[in-house]
Amino acid sequence: MLGYPTVFIDRMFRVNRYPHARALSALRPLLFLAVLFVVLAGTTARVASAQQGRLRSSKGGVANLEAKTQSRKGDVVIADGDVDIHYGDTRLRADHVEYDSKTYEATATGHVQLDYGNEHLEAGEAHYNVSTGHGLFHNVRGTVKIERRSNPAILISENPLYFEARDVERFPGEVYLVHRAWITICDPEHPKWQFFAPNARIRLDKTVALVNANFRLFRVPLIWLPYASTPAGKKIRETGFLIPDIGQSSRKGFILGDAFYLAPTQWMDVTLGAQFMSRRGVQERGSFRAKPFENTSIEYNYFGVDDRGLLNADGTRSPQGGEQQRLEIQSLLPRGWRFVTNYNHLSSLTFRLAFADSFGEAVNSEVRSAFFLSNNFRGFSLNFAGLDDKSFLTLPVAATSTTPAVPATSVTLRNLPEVRFSSVEQSPWRNAPVYFGFSGFAGVVYRSDQNIQTSNFVDRYELAPRVTIPLHFGPWLGVTTSAAFRTTRYGESFNSAGLVTSVPIDRNTGEFTVEFRPPTFERFFDRASLKKDKMRRRYKHTIEPALTYRYVTGVNHFADFIRFDSDSTLTDTSEVEYGFTQRLFRKDGDGQPQELISWRIVQKHYFDPTFGGAIVNGQRNVFQAFDSISPFAFAFGPRNWSPIVSDFKITPGGPYDLEQILHYDPQIQRLVTIGTLLKLKPYREFFVTTAFFRLNDNPALSDLPLQPPPVLPLFQQPLSSQIRALVGYGSETRKGLNLITGVGYDFENKTLQNQIVQFSYNGGCCGLAVEYRRINLGQVRTENQFRVAFIIANIGTFGNLRRQERIF
Repeated sequence: MLGYPTVFIDRMFRVNRYPHARALSALRPLLFLAVLFVVLAGTTARVASAQQGRLRSSKGGVANLEAKTQSRKGDVVIADGDVDIHYGDTRLRADHVEYDSKTYEATATGHVQLDYGNEHLEAGEAHYNVSTGHGLFHNVRGTVKIERRSNPAILISENPLYFEARDVERFPGEVYLVHRAWITICDPEHPKWQFFAPNARIRLDKTVALVNANFRLFRVPLIWLPYASTPAGKKIRETGFLIPDIGQSSRKGFILGDAFYLAPTQWMDVTLGAQFMSRRGVQERGSFRAKPFENTSIEYNYFGVDDRGLLNADGTRSPQGGEQQRLEIQSLLPRGWRFVTNYNHLSSLTFRLAFADSFGEAVNSEVRSAFFLSNNFRGFSLNFAGLDDKSFLTLPVAATSTTPAVPATSVTLRNLPEVRFSSVEQSPWRNAPVYFGFSGFAGVVYRSDQNIQTSNFVDRYELAPRVTIPLHFGPWLGVTTSAAFRTTRYGESFNSAGLVTSVPIDRNTGEFTVEFRPPTFERFFDRASLKKDKMRRRYKHTIEPALTYRYVTGVNHFADFIRFDSDSTLTDTSEVEYGFTQRLFRKDGDGQPQELISWRIVQKHYFDPTFGGAIVNGQRNVFQAFDSISPFAFAFGPRNWSPIVSDFKITPGGPYDLEQILHYDPQIQRLVTIGTLLKLKPYREFFVTTAFFRLNDNPALSDLPLQPPPVLPLFQQPLSSQIRALVGYGSETRKGLNLITGVGYDFENKTLQNQIVQFSYNGGCCGLAVEYRRINLGQVRTENQFRVAFIIANIGTFGNLRRQERIF
């Protein structure tokens, strides 16, 4: 893509992706030169041998002309010797200028120079007919100073755009034919790169067409374009074929592809492309974008591969092809309505692992889709929604001579359609602190996995009115009490054998919650600076205790509920959650206080360890009472205590950013979760980002009683320990030397999952970037990638190197 627009060419370069379109701005001075000739032709003042003159144009403007001599010979007006014409903000200088009022021919010769705004043009000779609009300019060269906007994706240079052309011929209708032209932003005496076009046809503010154009590096042609065209001016998009792409991959072989871009209107475009991979097959990509109305946008993307599969040792092939699709629609409708669609489809996890462009995308095993139509009004919320969540669990296993094939497994959960209606707490009495609210929904749900298969439409209804009473006992204590009654009905349930039946099941629960907010303890610390010119700095340390009691009753036959979502995991409970949060703030002078450190510690105690009989020994239990404090399953039997959760943060968002998460399980007396995220930027150009996460096996054999002999549950949280690290100096568009390297390592499997090293050097007008990337996804994919890109300042990048992947 191109860099930044000149202010006088409207928007022609804002989304244009073809660098040779910059040649259009070079023709602007020729247009102004033609205007000056028209002014000269329309002058009515008498010219004699005066050194200076004011020429009034028939167009209404006034031109100032200076020359050593000025004369008229019949129909010809002549100015000689240091001719200098000013018209508005345009200045023309030449050795000799003459105009024939009979033939309407104007000529400027000898050191012709034209300055207009930030443009400077020089020509050896210029001819222009003010009647027909035909003009001819010889030995044209000049510079255009480009005004640039900040863009982190493009290398920026302050050098002006330099251009040369042997001949430029102008025709009526602002059509130009350019012969032997080239442009660069490097030193014109020793340009590192050039765009050269033997012939070009330009319709000002419409199109640019090049014939036999080529890109030259150190004057050596590297890229040849037999014919290329691009839109210019207000119509910034035009239908046509894009530049072909060529590459090489150890897994895909030789790669050759191209794409067709269709722009039938200014608010819609389509891109269709394909790539031939010599070792795999054909890859297809497509995209559709539209913005039919100001507040409505539509975007659709398709990616698919018809894969032959790599050749195995036994001569067979294992195809890994498939497809993925994404549709996103956003629209703001009248009367406060909002419509959003985010549809995603993935044919198989194997396809994503084999052909995803990055490691982060490849390891994402979830595919989520959603749509909703919502409106919020006067404290109420009405939502029509649909949700679909598919999680891939295992990959398929091919058949062998002794074992049959094992298909892939996944879980599909769907809530479609569904309508939800709710309200915030509102008080009907102005002087009484009693607030009422409610929530309810009605819809159909569906679940499918290797063990459970419901009907396509299982009806479900729920209504939950609630009342909240906040009380304040002076400035020291706040107590908020809330009570709710929840009635729910499911159209299907499990029977005593664990099979899905069409027998409906009802649930009527009462919920009571009391939240205590004790006073916050505060202490201030003043630190006076020894230097008088340094502002005063203050610190504040706070301790915020919190205590919440929650009671739920009425969940009978919990085991008979089919798990569709978190609503199905509600159980009887009597629990108390307690903890505190410490914070340290800093305030410099009269500025806003900043949070330096925060440390939150919280735990739950369960008075009912069986949760109304819902707990199952030796099985992974997932309840709302557990999920609200930890996203990881920790209950494989009766529980009185949850893990102790510690969340420690230092200067979030600052140059030293640290977050440490620890989960300590008092029942088994060991850490079960360790999470660390560290971001350092001690210097302006240097940065380090590290993420470490460890999930200990839960439960382990040592956690189980010796008598009777321990037996691990059906589901066990396996030991997982991984680290991601990224270290860099500089950035993609910084001038000078830049280096970025990152790794992803699995300690448990002793596998280097991901590795990236990117080196680049950017000069004043161009740069070079080289990248090595390794993706190791076990038997599905082990790939080494080498990518190279040549960076052109103010224009873009040529090559197969994509923008730096964010691994966190």
